This record gives sequence, C-alpha cells and structure tokens, in this order.
Amino acid sequence: MKFRLSVLASLLALFTGTAFAHGNEVHVKGMIEKINGDSVRVKTADGKSVEVKLAASTVYLVRSNNEDKPAKAADLAVGYLVVIHATSKNNALEASEIKFSVPIRTKAATSAPTKLKP
Repeated sequence: MKFRLSVLASLLALFTGTAFAHGNEVHVKGMIEKINGDSVRVKTADGKSVEVKLAASTVYLVRSNNEDKPAKAADLAVGYLVVIHATSKNNALEASEIKFSVPIRTKAATSAPTKLKP
C-alpha cells in the first residue's frame, strides 16, 4: 500500500511540475519557412505562420541522435523543424530557446536548405 501511494505521489508531482515548467512562455512548433536577421517565421501544423524575434540571449539547441547539442543562429535553415519557447514582449514573440532538427530527406528532395547568413 505504501508503495502504491509513493508511486502515485511521484506521478502527481511529475505531472504538476511539467504543467508549470515554462510559466508564461508560448510554444511555437512547426517548420521554418523564412529567416531574417532578427526573426524566424514558422509554419505551424494548422497552417498558420508565426513570426518569432531572435534575441542575443536566445539559446539554440540542435536535436541529433536523441540528444540536444549546443548550436548557434547560423545553424538554422528554412525547412528545419523547430520547437520555440518564447515570451510575449511589446506585442511580439521573442525566443528564449529554439530547439531544431534537420528533417529527414527523401530521395525526391533535391534542394538544400537555405542557411541564415551572418
């Protein structure tokens, strides 16, 4: 009985912590469709385009082999899949963290992604 209660308490703590993990941040998930020097535009799964500003404090992580590795803004490219944690500032979204991965290319894909120019 004590074991069941401890497992239940652990699960409750885990789910409660996950629900409040990012506070007031907005999550933007999708594919990068445009990159400017100070922002990216993401096409979400529901077809909307969302512009997110990049800041000097933005943290970049690339997902490779089920592991997040440090990256930089110049590593972003059109067509990459992203999950962005952003905060609302001055009626715009500003990225605090961008996790991205290179999409799996099929044989039909012929063009390389467009890299962000410094």
